[in-house]
Amino acid sequence: MKRSRPRFVNLDGSGPVGVSSVWKWAVVDRLTGRRTSTPARAEVSRVEPDLSLLSKAPEHGIRVTWLGHASWLVQACGRSMLIDPALRESIVGGIRRNVPPGVPIGLLPRIDATLITHNHYDHLDLPTVKAVGAPVIAGSGLESTFRAARLESTSLEWWSQTELGHVRIHFVPAQHWSRRGLFDTNATLWGGFVIEADGVLIYHSGDTAYFDGFREIGRRFPGIGAAMLPIGAYDPEWFMRRQHMNPEDAARAFIDLGAHRFLAMHWGTFKLTDEPLLEPPERLAAEWKRLGLPEHQKHVLAVGESLHLTPNSR
Repeated sequence: MKRSRPRFVNLDGSGPVGVSSVWKWAVVDRLTGRRTSTPARAEVSRVEPDLSLLSKAPEHGIRVTWLGHASWLVQACGRSMLIDPALRESIVGGIRRNVPPGVPIGLLPRIDATLITHNHYDHLDLPTVKAVGAPVIAGSGLESTFRAARLESTSLEWWSQTELGHVRIHFVPAQHWSRRGLFDTNATLWGGFVIEADGVLIYHSGDTAYFDGFREIGRRFPGIGAAMLPIGAYDPEWFMRRQHMNPEDAARAFIDLGAHRFLAMHWGTFKLTDEPLLEPPERLAAEWKRLGLPEHQKHVLAVGESLHLTPNSR
């Protein structure tokens, strides 16, 4: 079968992480003992969600609930949305959860739309998306995937938008790549979402390395109330730096965005890389202090915890 040429590239023209790098990290370095070995389990804080509260989306402001990893329940203007829901016990590859989801699939409120940042298995968990059954909003190129799953979908390019009632959803660039099989490298578009409702803007970066695009996103969407930024899956940096941020990068991205609140994600749920599971928030706290940033702006939520943002939230 002929390997297809990448359809999409990053803003700086860079392409995907090479297969040889993946092989070196995943296989060669493991067999030769070069990879750091850290436990696959750790005590990550989780709280029981207020299901009666979450059963109805607020009419004013935006409420966000961390479900673990990059998965969020976002509720605004009477609508409930999921971003990158991966809520099963494990994901493809046999990687099991370290902490249960903030809200199990069967206890979710009625979902009006599922937003997918890109097609990697820890962000597009198709069994979860099918079980939810809501229409999907995602980057260009994934139409056939959702059609085969009998799911209605809307495809977006970078800087394009769609609406869900009074909620406006923008798809914005990220510094990453896509692949789901052997022959579909960068055949589908990756990115993040800016969600706008009732005078509040929130931003979910998806998977991304640090890049100049954060400043442009902040310029186009001034006054972002909360930025959901990844702080984990960065070790070893020789391999991960082109596709993920470390906590110091995430703090820098937060400053570039000009956002009011930082919401940490992409840590503690799945053991994807080599750093200890609890290291990311520790490094974030140290960097926050080093930079002299206000402590009230940083939120490392427990899995299942919610935050309600209003136009006056600062």
